[in-house]
Amino acid sequence: MSETDTMGDNNGDRPSSEQPGARSEASTAGSTQTERLSDATTGTDTTENGADSQPRAASRMTTEGPVYTVTGGDWDDVMSEVGGDEKIVMNLGPQHPSTHGVLRLVLELEGETVTDLRSVIGYLHTGIEKNTEYRTWTQGVTFVTRMDYLAPLSNEAAFCMGVEKLLGIEVPERAQVVRVLLLEINRISSHMVALATGGMELGALTGMTAGFREREEALHLLEFLTGLRMNHAFIRPGGLAQDLPTDAPEKIDEFAKTMDKRLPDYDKLLTGQPIWQQRLKGIGYLPVDACLALGITGPVLRSAGLPWDLRKTDPYFGYEEYEFDVPVAHEADGYARYLLRVEEIHQSLRIIKQAVKKLEPGPVMVEDKKIAWPARLSISSDGMGNSLEHVRKIMGQSMESLIHHFKLVTEGFAVPSGQVYATVESPRGELGYHMVSDGGTRPMRVHVRDPSFVNLQSMPAMSEGGMVADVIAAVASLDPVMGGCDR
Repeated sequence: MSETDTMGDNNGDRPSSEQPGARSEASTAGSTQTERLSDATTGTDTTENGADSQPRAASRMTTEGPVYTVTGGDWDDVMSEVGGDEKIVMNLGPQHPSTHGVLRLVLELEGETVTDLRSVIGYLHTGIEKNTEYRTWTQGVTFVTRMDYLAPLSNEAAFCMGVEKLLGIEVPERAQVVRVLLLEINRISSHMVALATGGMELGALTGMTAGFREREEALHLLEFLTGLRMNHAFIRPGGLAQDLPTDAPEKIDEFAKTMDKRLPDYDKLLTGQPIWQQRLKGIGYLPVDACLALGITGPVLRSAGLPWDLRKTDPYFGYEEYEFDVPVAHEADGYARYLLRVEEIHQSLRIIKQAVKKLEPGPVMVEDKKIAWPARLSISSDGMGNSLEHVRKIMGQSMESLIHHFKLVTEGFAVPSGQVYATVESPRGELGYHMVSDGGTRPMRVHVRDPSFVNLQSMPAMSEGGMVADVIAAVASLDPVMGGCDR
């Protein structure tokens, strides 16, 4: 935007005091402010150093006003570093299905070889951590479940564990068993997406269709148990939103039998496939010392030979009472991570079968009515609202119950001051919640240690020196979920 655009098209539009060479101090100050305003509008750097280094943004007029084309940013910095070399700088993503849609990888190439890689994140930022500070402790569950949207129940479980530690309460036995059931069903559905999307990105489309077919079985079961396929908000501080349906054990057994029948097909379809092996063996290599240096957890760490699984090393929800193995490998490559995820599905099925046998009648929410929410609601026939009998009782027979329920829902319960770090083993690794309470009904701070965010640090080490096509295989072996990474 030029000065004439700002101040007028010709000198005849100005008062005599504003003719060139006779401008007052006030008009000069106004002109300077206008120029700064236009600079802020164009997005250019108006600092002393940046004013000369960056060109002003070009503009064009539209019916809605001017549209500016802004240059600069890290892309110009990258290009300036490789200028004149026999190198190519390429953007892979964020609009790319093989980078999970919202991950940007900036690659520096010499021919087909990756010489430098940078992961650029933030394209799915939601501010969920900050949003929890403006909701009650119970309402926070509805936010955190949307972070890692392929493992929403892991987020719910870790968040509620933190709240329960701050409250100093113990969850009923039945609620703990149900939580284990839900977490392992969710682990299976998440690993199925890892297998399916990995197959899709490497050209094994039948692996993709088969993986999503099995994932549908898991989501159908979760919908039957919790009412929703994803983002359940079923695990609540103090227990569960409600009990399982009466015929839940039968449905879970049917699911386990179906998975036991179909899992061997993946060995025929992918495991023994020469092309699948050639695309993954030796690709995305990350040894155990590199994993420890970068804080890598989950299947990526276990593929390097370290059997670190929080269900064994730091048990929660009674995991120490279940018999299951922690599969490990030593190849530390993409093929080892694929094999581990398939084996972890088998182990999750073992846990599920044991959990069904552990289901005993009992409450699924703590007895303290100052915490329990919802307070033993009776669900209507549509499965959504309150039954008429419950409404009549709470409104007609007990005004105190109505007032208490209203205050519990609108204000929430107070949590003693303190801070806590609660962790679970999500399908991608250690998922931790650092939570701080100031004694109020809302969190003072919630910070999440999301495994997708931490594991993405390994992308340069896994990809530099390899081929462009191997970058896709490396990303697939990490199985990052950008909702949890950006949160």
